[in-house]
Amino acid sequence: MSEAVFPTPQVPVESLEPASLKEQIEAEEPVTILDVRAESEFQEWHIDGETIEIVNVPYFEFLDGVDDDILDDIPHGEPLVVICAKGDSSEFIAGLLMEELDITAVNLAEGMNGWASIYEAVEISSYAGAGTVYQYQRPSSGCLGYLVVSDGEAAVVDPLRAFADRYVGDVEQADASLEYAIDTHVHADHISGVRDLNGRGVTGVIPAAAVDRGVVDADDFVQAADGDEFRVGEAVIETVYTPGHTSGMTSYLVDDSLLLTGDGLFIESVARPDLEEGDEGAPEAARELYASLQNRVLTLDDDVVVAGAHFSDAADPAMDGTYTASIGALTEEMAALSMDEAAFVDLILSDMPPRPANYEEIIATNLGQQQPDDDEAFRLELGPNNCAASQEALTGD
Repeated sequence: MSEAVFPTPQVPVESLEPASLKEQIEAEEPVTILDVRAESEFQEWHIDGETIEIVNVPYFEFLDGVDDDILDDIPHGEPLVVICAKGDSSEFIAGLLMEELDITAVNLAEGMNGWASIYEAVEISSYAGAGTVYQYQRPSSGCLGYLVVSDGEAAVVDPLRAFADRYVGDVEQADASLEYAIDTHVHADHISGVRDLNGRGVTGVIPAAAVDRGVVDADDFVQAADGDEFRVGEAVIETVYTPGHTSGMTSYLVDDSLLLTGDGLFIESVARPDLEEGDEGAPEAARELYASLQNRVLTLDDDVVVAGAHFSDAADPAMDGTYTASIGALTEEMAALSMDEAAFVDLILSDMPPRPANYEEIIATNLGQQQPDDDEAFRLELGPNNCAASQEALTGD
């Protein structure tokens, strides 16, 4: 029996919206979760947090009812939030548990797909340039994107294909026109929305240094070279070439106030250097990353705000709720930024996390070498981003 053929529960099951679950987690309320996906899916990614108790019991173990072995595994907090991939089998199991155990259980609406659809825009209050910059946050994967709005024009940086309609709608609501869709590099963890938006008449921008990786439709885009500028209303977005994470990694400095660093520098760590050239090329890429950070990023004013393309559970948001920090603060707090080159390279290579799920297919898609449909593209990018080096880069411990 597959998840798709579970019968309708005999008792009504309330649905919990993913956004409501996120609010509970952010409020540090106790949350008890029963995840009924297959163990391999659970191990690959699941909802986590300091106040979360979560247990994985695959759905097929419930096919013959709730026996004593299952009872021993089920967590006791109420309401029990039952989660599957799409919200079908979890609804049935939540009903089954309420029938047989007299407990309160709720079903996470649309399952982990619903969790992956949360995408929130938060204004970056520390931005001191013209107009307004919003940070898009996707908690399921830690992906971050940016919307720059100034004087009736807008640009989106590191957009996700799954949310292309969202950017268009947000810009319309701001009474602006979307002029540019800009990528910092060839992403390995999510499907870029630049190609989609470019097809809608928005000017797509990719780093010129990334073209040689095999971007098949490179001539369809503006190719940004170091020092190039893009004007959005009164705001100026300057291209700053910062290789290391990839050979084409490029940052964008917005009005000398905000540096969008892509996957080069995060507020809790620095980039991993192995996703393009593999283990063999990682040491040289790490040296490139060191030079980029020391010569192109840390030479900017201390009050320039850094905003990366990802955050992890180790990242603490700023007072405004965004994952941003000033260069001065990062220099003081992140030991990796004050090491010499040899120590930096040794640290970055010492304990890298697993590579992102499906990263080779995602890279091929972002190069334009394959064209998955929307459903397949969404599936490919589910899970954590894993684009940062070890969190030890924060302290050097």
